[in-house]
Amino acid sequence: MNIAALLTTALKQNNMELTAAGQEQLIAYLNLMVKWNKVFNLTNIIAPNEMVYLHLIDSLAVQPFLHGRRMLDVGTGAGLPGIPLAIMNPEQHWALLDKNGKKTRFLTQAAAELGLKNIEVINSRSEDFHTASCFDSILSRALGTMRMFAETTEHLLCPTGKLIAMKGKYPQDELNDLPAAFRVEDITRLEIKGIDIERHIVRVERNHSG
Repeated sequence: MNIAALLTTALKQNNMELTAAGQEQLIAYLNLMVKWNKVFNLTNIIAPNEMVYLHLIDSLAVQPFLHGRRMLDVGTGAGLPGIPLAIMNPEQHWALLDKNGKKTRFLTQAAAELGLKNIEVINSRSEDFHTASCFDSILSRALGTMRMFAETTEHLLCPTGKLIAMKGKYPQDELNDLPAAFRVEDITRLEIKGIDIERHIVRVERNHSG
């Protein structure tokens, strides 16, 4: 089965809707990733089936949890979950941040080739990045602990913004260690059909009590 057919099947399995143009952009993105991966080592996941489910569907599954219009994907790596979500939400502004210069060069090229005008690429560590405009949602797929995530992005989060962490197993120990300035809004276990992975989405907001 080719990638286009795999993607069509995976979207239907998980009740996700995407325009034909959006699906073409996702396929082009995977093809670019495979091409650049030979030189830049962007990902260890290169089997077509795993790329569709673990790169694309896993990223798109965060869609219902997004908040607002200005988004920041911290430690985005090859652009996950930021690029798939930016394709799905062209009306949102997506900032993709990574400290690895090779990866941000790939992201800049991918955004240009895919015609994604709503993407901004930042080569920096989150704690060193400063901007005049705060972010409504800040996402992390592979940034370490919840405490680290919160502490290194707090200065970038809008007063009513959300931190959205993509975790595997239920991160009880990390939640216990959350800084007092934050509180857990909700935790949702996702069921991604077509592949056997455990995924929890943890949403955290500022603790305004007291």
